[in-house]
Amino acid sequence: MWPTSLLPKTWTVVLRAKKYTGASYSKETFLRDLIAGIVVGIVALPLAIAFGIASGVTPEQGLATAIIAGFLISFLGGSRYQIGGPTGAFIVIIYGIVTRYGYDGLAVATMMAGVLLMVMGFARLGAIIQYIPYPVTVGFTSGIALIIFSGQIRDLFGLPMKSVPPEFVEKWEAYSTVLDKIDPLATAIGIGTVILVFLWPKVSRRVPGAFVAVIVTTIIVKVFDLPVETIGSRFGGVSASLPMPKLPQVSLAQMRELVSPAVTIALLAGIESLLSAVVADGMTGKRHRSNVELVAQGVANFVSPIFGGIPATGAIARTATNVRNGGETPVAGIIHAFVILIILLFFGKWAALIPMATLAGILVVVSYHMSEWHSFVKTFKSPKSDVAVLLITFALTLLVDLTVAIQVGVVLAALLFMKRMADVSQAGFVDVNEQGELEEKIHSDLFIPKEVTIYKIRGPFFFGASEKLTSTLGLLQEHPRVLILNMRMVPAMDATGLNAMEDILKKTKKQGTLFLLFGLQQQPRGVLEKGGLLETIGSENILPDLKAALARAEHVKGAS
Repeated sequence: MWPTSLLPKTWTVVLRAKKYTGASYSKETFLRDLIAGIVVGIVALPLAIAFGIASGVTPEQGLATAIIAGFLISFLGGSRYQIGGPTGAFIVIIYGIVTRYGYDGLAVATMMAGVLLMVMGFARLGAIIQYIPYPVTVGFTSGIALIIFSGQIRDLFGLPMKSVPPEFVEKWEAYSTVLDKIDPLATAIGIGTVILVFLWPKVSRRVPGAFVAVIVTTIIVKVFDLPVETIGSRFGGVSASLPMPKLPQVSLAQMRELVSPAVTIALLAGIESLLSAVVADGMTGKRHRSNVELVAQGVANFVSPIFGGIPATGAIARTATNVRNGGETPVAGIIHAFVILIILLFFGKWAALIPMATLAGILVVVSYHMSEWHSFVKTFKSPKSDVAVLLITFALTLLVDLTVAIQVGVVLAALLFMKRMADVSQAGFVDVNEQGELEEKIHSDLFIPKEVTIYKIRGPFFFGASEKLTSTLGLLQEHPRVLILNMRMVPAMDATGLNAMEDILKKTKKQGTLFLLFGLQQQPRGVLEKGGLLETIGSENILPDLKAALARAEHVKGAS
């Protein structure tokens, strides 16, 4: 039987709701989902167009992603509330891939990422992906936000530029050469959009400010025939239909080059979608199924490019909008996809009238909310190593690319974590003349013979503690007759610790030293058992406490 932990929420809270929740999916619930789905669909429409254009593809491709991926993520996902589609986080990497490999290269990388996400989901790695270090997430998110903002300067101020360099520094250098040619009309529309979107929630939270800005500015430009660039003047209009399914064409050599971007897309999609689901859980008190969510993200990213789409993931702002407007099940997300489809089919041609400055203004607001500047500043109160990871990830995102930033950030954070584990692990000899140093205070009156050496480890027995152990034992001038290892304060052990233990056993055997250990906890015991060392040590040499270990040492000495 298929485990419940891998069942989509659509199945357990809609199609088979009575079996799993005890109550059928009701008409009242559907009405709440319907209202939320319509609102979110209206919110998603201008964002899908803006994200598509900012990513270096067409408006139709942004809309196709919102429709196809949005439907699949809701229908197959592990969250009641998740709204999927194109997001600002992907703009940077999509733009880079399209610039270098063309759309077919992007499509293949996205499909490869989809397969990776499905594998991660079925392998139940949903919990692991959430362990991406916080400074890394804040660093690349803030970097992406600044890049998105930088990419809107041309359209926000109507600068006369045929193209904008993809690199961050070169982009601003190009802007500096034309800043004296700012278009007042485009600037007024762009800045006006920013102000309207920021202030509109004070008027109404039901009707999205971005949608209002699109309607108002488009009407103004059309009625007064203002000479500003629009979607139609740049792209030649918007097709009122979904693209026909088509498989991308790339060479095997290109596919090998696309592995790294595909991994980045998969990681980013996984991180963003699970963060979004966690936000929804916090707002509602419900729980999502992270592995199911990864599978749904994988399917969506595999199918979306076949219809001309781009990478998709869970969108935090749209998911929160869904919750705030009463959405209760994945039906709201499914309705949101159909709302965008209906608008595309019946009103798509009017999208050509939307001013580019309006979309730039909307993305400026998106970049501001995405920047997490408060989290960025707060991280400076953390240890210096975390600040270093934050700044390095942030700088690499801006100056190199997102793929390198995530890879380097995660590696640095992992190395720092290992160093911290080594720092908190304490290891050393117990001084036979200072009985008060013994951790077993109830045995403080025990007599420890001079030929008995006791070594204690406090903390995880990882690479750091193992290095301290082997190096300290190497300093012994004389080989003890008995070496007792205190592992009472060792909660965990890894392969490096296992290897160190094996080296100690070989050396003590060669030296004729009796090796005893006591206080072995469950996890280290399992590691030693799997490594075959429990049998090598011998059950008679594994004792519960120091008193028993000393008694064993005395017994063996007496027998010899």
